Amino acid sequence: MTDKKENIIAMIPARIGSTRLPKKNLALINGEPLISYAIKAAKLSGVFDRIVINADDKIFNEIAERYGVEFYHRPEQLGSSTTKSDDVVLDFIKKHPSDIIAWVNPTSPLQTGQEIKEVVNYFQKEKLDSLITTTDQQVHANFNTAPLNYKTDELFAQTQDLTPVELFVYSVMMWRTSTFLDAYETKQHAFFVGKVGFFPVSKLSSIIIKHKEDLKLAEFILKSLTDGSADQVEYDSVVRGI
Repeated sequence: MTDKKENIIAMIPARIGSTRLPKKNLALINGEPLISYAIKAAKLSGVFDRIVINADDKIFNEIAERYGVEFYHRPEQLGSSTTKSDDVVLDFIKKHPSDIIAWVNPTSPLQTGQEIKEVVNYFQKEKLDSLITTTDQQVHANFNTAPLNYKTDELFAQTQDLTPVELFVYSVMMWRTSTFLDAYETKQHAFFVGKVGFFPVSKLSSIIIKHKEDLKLAEFILKSLTDGSADQVEYDSVVRGI
């Protein structure tokens, strides 16, 4: 007997306001709005039954129509900068029943459809209840000024010998909806519920758009990927003599 196919919805969140970068999701990268890259990657992944923009302003309905996805205009009280992510997810789950919800973040425009597919497959294979994407940074790190993965009373450790620091990327976050609802009802929060997993994504996916400089960086990388120059490494002329 084969397992019943789970219904999976991709939720792409968007706010018209942003403290650090106003109208961030509509800012252009290489001629297209930031949010469009998450939409296209979600489509290319081929793992979602539905793709829905979850936004606080009806202007995003035009974006949804342009790129052929659904639009949900969430309640006004869930559109402020102080809104908790748990409440946004809760509202969406209640309005859009499914087995699994995947928060596909438009702030990671360089994430590919193939990687999103791998994240979703991992979630299902490991029978997880919640998941957040991460990036492993093998660098010396402090927490509250105290060493986190190195010691100060010995020789300075080489970076390749350090235990990597696992940083959240948030490019994809996922929950099994039944577990999320049960946890929220009893605890009033539900981001980390049941069996929790973390999925390390590529360096490109870990580039998060928060400021205008991030937009320019992402655009530069996208152009270099398009013309093929990203795969080329050039060396100084002295290398010919080595």
